[in-house]
Amino acid sequence: MVCERLSAWTIAFLVAAGAAQAATEPSYHVSKSVALGAPDRWDYVVFDAGANRVYASHGPDVTVVDAGSGAILGTIHAGGVTHGIGVAAALGKGYTDDSEAGTVAVFDLKSFQVLRKIKVRPDADGIVYDPQSGHVLVIGGDSGTVTVIDPRSDTVLSTIDGGGALEFGVPGGNGEFYVDGADRNEIVRMNLAAGKADAHWPLPGCKTPHGLALDRLHMHLFASCGGKTMDVMDADTGRALATLPIGQGTDFAEFDPVRGLAFSSNQDGTLSVIAERSPGKFAALKPIPTQLGARTMALDPTNGRIYLVTASMSENKGKTGRARYTVTPGTVRLLFLDPGP
Repeated sequence: MVCERLSAWTIAFLVAAGAAQAATEPSYHVSKSVALGAPDRWDYVVFDAGANRVYASHGPDVTVVDAGSGAILGTIHAGGVTHGIGVAAALGKGYTDDSEAGTVAVFDLKSFQVLRKIKVRPDADGIVYDPQSGHVLVIGGDSGTVTVIDPRSDTVLSTIDGGGALEFGVPGGNGEFYVDGADRNEIVRMNLAAGKADAHWPLPGCKTPHGLALDRLHMHLFASCGGKTMDVMDADTGRALATLPIGQGTDFAEFDPVRGLAFSSNQDGTLSVIAERSPGKFAALKPIPTQLGARTMALDPTNGRIYLVTASMSENKGKTGRARYTVTPGTVRLLFLDPGP
């Protein structure tokens, strides 16, 4: 979505500049750490290219951060438990969720005040703004649905059934919305104009897909999976192209169109990197160390900066799932991960 805001000339220039880096093992380093503080539960982090902002959801709030300086610009108090964030910049509005109440909070991009709330499913999770249709897409995890909202009127237009629990999704710029089918280890393709799922494509090397990214130039999907793998799929045909190793505890994936790299952010404190070395041939590069718990991410393709959210954590040996780690209260932070030495 971010790349659609860049001119064709700019993209071509940046691709040429990034080609040398993509040809070798990429190097990244943490250049800044921004304290977000309590609440201690965090989820999605979203980069807004038009305003050069980062939105980080944690607990009932979304913290808004200047993507350059790291200054905190404000807080959106959505209530309950927030997850995804979508930005309809032309309308001056943003969207986040309260999964407990089953609502989407509409907020003003200038004041960060909540304008109204829209009733959706009680398990609202990921939120994506699709610039082609001009609609906000709200992914219901357990319900396996996508609620389509018209941001001009802030009304629900339709609800699309995905046939099972869903995770994240990406718009293809072709009228289709691709969503991780977590129950069936598949990609669900949804036709937004028709308001229905028109394909279910299995992910052969994937167990519980979480993150999903799209290379729109080559129409390759990258699904990061709970079994420490990333599946690559042809977004036009659903053909499986590759299965690559990634780190433990992935929760998000991104594709950098300038450097030609796919990423998976992982709970184990690594950033997995996948590159297409030749047409249709993919390779896992050396993982990049981040920090324990940094499982969600956002990307600015113009400079390659990656944004991650984590906190200070201690491991509880013998425990699994959420009980495996204890978060030190008040230590949630946003990390700036920059390319280069």
